[in-house]
Amino acid sequence: METINYIIVSSESSIDWIGRKVTGAHNGTIGIKNGNFIFSDGKIKGGNVVIDTTSIKILDISDAAANAQFAGHLASDDFFSIEKFPTASFEILNVKELLNGNFYLEGNLTIKDITHPAGFEVSLQNQANTAALSGKLVIDRTLYDIKFRSGNFFKDLGDTLIYNDFELDFTINAEAVFSGQSQN
Repeated sequence: METINYIIVSSESSIDWIGRKVTGAHNGTIGIKNGNFIFSDGKIKGGNVVIDTTSIKILDISDAAANAQFAGHLASDDFFSIEKFPTASFEILNVKELLNGNFYLEGNLTIKDITHPAGFEVSLQNQANTAALSGKLVIDRTLYDIKFRSGNFFKDLGDTLIYNDFELDFTINAEAVFSGQSQN
């Protein structure tokens, strides 16, 4: 059984986020700092992804001042507390093979130093020395002490309510690392 380590190529990977509220939605991007995937006989078996929370960008607000204000709010303790927690991570603990190159990943998601189990489906394209995983992870922000304008914690928010779930749509590219020998 051949085991190969694939290192994430941050510059060739992307995460798009969407957060919804009663009156609409906001969207943007967030970068991947580093990570890896472990493959055994061409199938994903484990790994981790480290997200750079300091890289969060807002794409739907074109006014520079409003964009900067919103970015500052996302960086604050109301949301991601990026000075204290500049990264978030997902560690793969279990993988279930589905059909047609799809897998269900289960693991630990850590945001703001708070860890909860998470699971989601990914599509895998594995060719020669490269691998690409894509999928969507839906996160309940309140599990990670991100309660700002959540209906679970605040009453009478009306149209200022922000929904608890936010989405991360991702495509992560990785390249195989060989040390001159098969890794076992």
